[in-house]
Amino acid sequence: MNPSLLWPSTFVIIAIIYPQGSLEIGNGNKKQLESKTGRTGIADFSFCIAIIYLASLCRMKAQNERERLPSFISKQVKDSRHFFLNLDPKPSISFEIVCGGVEQVSRDYQIKRDNFPFYAIEFVASGEGTLHISGRTHQLSSGSIYAYGPAVDHQISNTGQRGMKKYYLDLSGTKVAPRLQAAQLQTSQRGYTPIWTKDVIEMEAVFELLIDEAQRNRSLALPICHNLVELIFLKIQQLQVSTEGPRSKAYDTYESVCQYIDRNFLELHTASEIAQACDLSPMYLSRLFKRFSSSGCYHYLLQRKMNHAAELLLGGKLLVSEVAEKLAFPDAFQFSRSFKRIYGYPPSKLTQTNRHS
Repeated sequence: MNPSLLWPSTFVIIAIIYPQGSLEIGNGNKKQLESKTGRTGIADFSFCIAIIYLASLCRMKAQNERERLPSFISKQVKDSRHFFLNLDPKPSISFEIVCGGVEQVSRDYQIKRDNFPFYAIEFVASGEGTLHISGRTHQLSSGSIYAYGPAVDHQISNTGQRGMKKYYLDLSGTKVAPRLQAAQLQTSQRGYTPIWTKDVIEMEAVFELLIDEAQRNRSLALPICHNLVELIFLKIQQLQVSTEGPRSKAYDTYESVCQYIDRNFLELHTASEIAQACDLSPMYLSRLFKRFSSSGCYHYLLQRKMNHAAELLLGGKLLVSEVAEKLAFPDAFQFSRSFKRIYGYPPSKLTQTNRHS
């Protein structure tokens, strides 16, 4: 037993020996413990000591759990949750989830490794730090996502007043590197660069789902975990801003334009109107959407209009021609063509399906 735990238990024993509320301390002097009610306070004292004792046991349990973690898991953390699915994957395997989790690192957190055995993806949910990898040092902040591979030199340090909160996912297999390259996290065999996501909350939610599913180990947990890892890769590609750094001025402008469209899509009709309202040139607006989105500005506007149209049609109270009029289309034909462009089928099919259901 840890010697630091002996003193609370000693006081608990003394409390039992002296039930009348007096303790013999040091040279034999007796001290009476009185509660606020005037009665002996030995019961209150015993209860407090018992709480301290239990807290010490909890701390010892947490310390023992940390000591049992694999050697490649950092111990420089204030709080953490982990899951382990396969710590000894076969070299010939195509894709395997090794382990993962979330860590609230200590303020002086710093790790430097050149012998890490797996591929890893790490996502910073909050805090600041630095990553030195592939001969370059990168600033880390909320939304940073980075990766490293087996035996790749890297150093991660916390630089903020509070320790970073970061999620990690360790993988193994021949198909991991191509997935990292597709996500722009790996640039060459030993070259890696961080990217930044535009939606920290959404990315954090997917990691939390993965941890929860892996820890609970329910029926079908493994295939669900593999699908969630696939979702993480897709979300990295969908939500990344760029490899330039967090919250560039250009991205802030793009976000402002999207928010303007979200608020005013019913009154907007063309990309030129949007450019003029946002005080941008049509050419620069086009470049923004080409850089930060998978579709153009007009397509984004049309998608918002058709989402609203689908909601109206599913309400079951409006005809296709009435919805077309509400969205200021010249006629139902042009509205139907735009609707099919977004969803792949005409609005009449949606109304038929809704009627039958």
